[in-house]
Amino acid sequence: MPSALRYQTTRADVLLQVHRAYFSVLRSSSILKVAQETVAARQVVVDQVTALAKSKLKSELDVSFANVNLGEAKLLLIQAQNDLKAGHAELAAALGYAGERTFELTDEALPATPLPDLSQAVVEAMRDSPELAALGFRRDAAERFAKAEEDLWLPSISALGGAGIVPVHGSNLLNRFAAVGLNINVPIFNGHLFSARRAEAKLKFQAEEQNLLNLQDEIARDVRVAWLNADTAFQRLGLTKQLLDQASQALDLAQTRYNLGLGSIVELSQAQLSETQAEIAQSSAKYEYQIQRSILDHQLGALR
Repeated sequence: MPSALRYQTTRADVLLQVHRAYFSVLRSSSILKVAQETVAARQVVVDQVTALAKSKLKSELDVSFANVNLGEAKLLLIQAQNDLKAGHAELAAALGYAGERTFELTDEALPATPLPDLSQAVVEAMRDSPELAALGFRRDAAERFAKAEEDLWLPSISALGGAGIVPVHGSNLLNRFAAVGLNINVPIFNGHLFSARRAEAKLKFQAEEQNLLNLQDEIARDVRVAWLNADTAFQRLGLTKQLLDQASQALDLAQTRYNLGLGSIVELSQAQLSETQAEIAQSSAKYEYQIQRSILDHQLGALR
């Protein structure tokens, strides 16, 4: 592969790695905030239930359930903290830093442009692919070489001519002379060398052409998969928002029922868990969509 094409390929791969690490850190940071808020909210419930149990208004079972929920929230917090540290390590490595670093990242808005048309995206990816261009050059070179090997079967003609002046000559001879000779070489008996070379060159050309077709199929497949993943991630944005709204309403109702003595601690715990999962899903959906858009842009050669 030419150095310019190799540079483009390497640059695009590095940019994709940086984008993925960048959005992964933002996702981990968002989930960490959810975990911190969850711990704080469940700590309030534990304090309330404990106080009510001391007043004989709630049972010790309610206190146990509330503490279990708080413990789960603390486990989520520890995992979120670990994921954030791992994300910073991956981002540092993607940026070329050897040591441990912590970054203060600015959140990025969702892409304003909609997803491109799938058919047009495949065409653009094939047009801008440096790997495809390199294979195209190799295929063209193999084709020209095969044609050159085939031309060895043609007869070759060589000519040799000479002219001059003879300063000292007999009176019966001219003082000028000129001669031309032709040599025709017909390759007939050479141990089938030329036919073997022609067959080898033709097979190499066919192999390069098939490699080019295979790469075109792979590019089309990768673009379609990336486009579908990005489209699915985009649809999840709206669905996770609806899920969070419904989970928040369900938690408010469960909390009210529990405070009035109409609901159980199990009902409240389930509502808390559902809201936490919905918050994590919404936080993940935003950055997952941005990651998938980066992957799609990478396939299209448009990652900046």
